Amino acid sequence: MSDGLHPWLARLIALNLPPHDYALFGSGPLLVRGWISEVGDLDVLARGAAWEQVLQSGRLVHLDAFDVDVVLIGEHISVGTRWGIGHFDVNQLIDDAELIKGIPCVRLDHVAAYKRIAGRPKDDAHLQIISRRAADGG
Repeated sequence: MSDGLHPWLARLIALNLPPHDYALFGSGPLLVRGWISEVGDLDVLARGAAWEQVLQSGRLVHLDAFDVDVVLIGEHISVGTRWGIGHFDVNQLIDDAELIKGIPCVRLDHVAAYKRIAGRPKDDAHLQIISRRAADGG
């Protein structure tokens, strides 16, 4: 990490996406806050100009397991226009995003809702982190 920012987050910032048209979701908002130190990848929701921009920057693929199309930016950033787990209003997630270290991040209540639905061991651990940090005032 340089300057305390994970290199994948630095790569996301370097894309210069319009900040009102995308938001980091999944485990990414915990990584940005420094609450976790590693993630498998960065999951990004996009619309409008941000989506058009990533279409020019990466490779469009279909994820059969989630029945969604995403644009892969390198090996570690995936950008999609909808979420494959649960039912979320993508426009609301982006509109309500919090700007943290220059990156729009989906609010933690939405992240927690997704992680409860996904229910994987890492999600349970992340829910505990979110709960503990919320109790400590962030």
